[in-house]
Amino acid sequence: MAVSGRVLAALAAVPLLCGTAGGQAPSPPASPRPSSAPAAAPPVRSGTSYTDYYGTRVTFPMGDISFADQVVAFTAGKPHAKGDKYSKPENALGAPNLDRKNDDGYVTLGCGGSITLRFIDNAVVDVKGDDLFMFEVPTDIEPTDVELSRDGKTWILVGTFGGGTASIDIAKKVKSGEAFAFLRLTDKKSTCYGGWPGADVDAVGAIGSGIQLSLRSAVLFGTGKTALRPEAEQELHRVAEAIRAYAGAQVLVDGHTDAVGPKPINLKLSQQRAWSVRQYLVDKEGIEAGKIQTRGFGPSVPLGPNDTPEGRERNRRVEIVVIPPK
Repeated sequence: MAVSGRVLAALAAVPLLCGTAGGQAPSPPASPRPSSAPAAAPPVRSGTSYTDYYGTRVTFPMGDISFADQVVAFTAGKPHAKGDKYSKPENALGAPNLDRKNDDGYVTLGCGGSITLRFIDNAVVDVKGDDLFMFEVPTDIEPTDVELSRDGKTWILVGTFGGGTASIDIAKKVKSGEAFAFLRLTDKKSTCYGGWPGADVDAVGAIGSGIQLSLRSAVLFGTGKTALRPEAEQELHRVAEAIRAYAGAQVLVDGHTDAVGPKPINLKLSQQRAWSVRQYLVDKEGIEAGKIQTRGFGPSVPLGPNDTPEGRERNRRVEIVVIPPK
């Protein structure tokens, strides 16, 4: 199955009205979140609530897939935490899992430290109300700048966690319909003393989420081709059903390639493949043309290393983000 069953299962769990995803180019993920791929679940119309360190319950319409999936980069600040277990960036992935008994399950950024995270099966979008929430421990919410990026290269400062605020509404910082896969947290050096200097991050989640579906290019296209294979129709029909579940939804279709061959050719190939998917959705599935935006990224946003066959296969893909209306 080319489209993640875990994502399709979560898709059914998202209510139709959601409410209360400049630096270096992204490297292959350092620490992927463990995942599974169950069969699609029957429709459920409720989100999942999580309790933070202070007892506040926060509801995420998309449940566990609302949270960051991969660590792209981590730079520990100076001074940093005393003890290796507090410097594990993978502890910031997935749903909140603080282990209070053993004081574990979170990462301490250190004074001025930063962590870049990536959302794989969802994307950060603007919805009515708050869009992002950080689960921090133990007693203070240290000021932490929050930036978003579509491609891991160009960043937008959308706000600051801190001063008793663990949530951010990105509405005034981003354009309507934009979707972001990368998030960067940078400690603002307000607490540079003690055993845990800087922000202590258990999890970061997107209350405002778009459903992200990833399809392998091998299923959709022949090598170096832009015409869809006949067998692509079944996968794209499933995508169309996902889109139709959200009347008025905006759709982003993003093409990606591996790094084999000249970059300009790969960029053009990714753009043309995204357009082919768009045309199928419009011509064969009746999706409104004005609701679909296409983009091509070439090899610039890899999921895996380009020096292995497995990594290159992961990088050759088309990603579709369904953004429910506010």
